[in-house]
Formats: sequence, structure tokens, C-alpha cells
Amino acid sequence: MDMTALILLGLAALGIMSSNTSITIAMIVLLLLRVSGLQQAFPWLEKHGLTLGIIILTIGVMTPLASGKISLDTILQSFMSWKSLLAIGIGMLVAYLGGRGVHLMGTQPTIVAGLLIGTVLGVALFRGVPVGPLIAAGLLSLFLGKS
Repeated sequence: MDMTALILLGLAALGIMSSNTSITIAMIVLLLLRVSGLQQAFPWLEKHGLTLGIIILTIGVMTPLASGKISLDTILQSFMSWKSLLAIGIGMLVAYLGGRGVHLMGTQPTIVAGLLIGTVLGVALFRGVPVGPLIAAGLLSLFLGKS
């Protein structure tokens, strides 16, 4: 087995040890693609995987609105509470950071490995969720002064 497959296996083990199904499944799928010779899928996943993931995440987040669990009245009330206004502001900040992160990851691919390792470790060890690379890259872009 090659070193990359061993790294994927190790990250899957971290997912199992931390009871994080998302990271475990992701690493096993990538490992299976690698060892089964379906590596031709990797360029497509690299190009479209992030967009597809964001679409699925957005569907999951917006489902309560679509199902009627969140009403128009609830949405309007979100402009009446300081906590909800703060949530709106933080949502806007995170979206901004994510946008900066996408740009930084596209222009400086050498930092992607560090961001990914940090995110996987954060997911596996601290029960985080794997949306971190974009926000981490956005924060990093603020530190590096990149727009």
C-alpha cells in the first residue's frame, strides 16, 4: 500500500476513534477510489466536490424553511432580537471569510494541505464539522493580508 493510502487509512482511523462518521466515510470513500483504480474521479471531485458539498449543505440548512418549520413570521422576527441580528452579522462575516478562503485556496495551493490536515484533525479530535477549510483559509487570508 502506498503512503497516500496509509494516510487516508490513518485519517479514517481517527474518524472511527472519535466516532465521527463524516470523516470516516469520506476517508474510506477516497481510499476505495484510490485502491480500486478509480482515480480518474479525483480531478472531477477536486473541481466540483466543494460546490457539490456546499449545495448539499445549503439544502440541509434550508430544509426547515422549505418544509414550513420556519415561517415568514419567524424570519421577520429575526430582525427584532439582538441575538438574531448578531447571528445575521456573524453569518455575513463567515460567508465573507469563506469567499476569501476559496480565493486563497485557488491562488496558493501550497497551503491547502495544512488547512485540510487541520480541518480533519479538528473534525476527528474536537467533534467539529468539515466546513472549516474555507473559513480557515479566509482567516488565514486576513493574517496574510491577501484578498
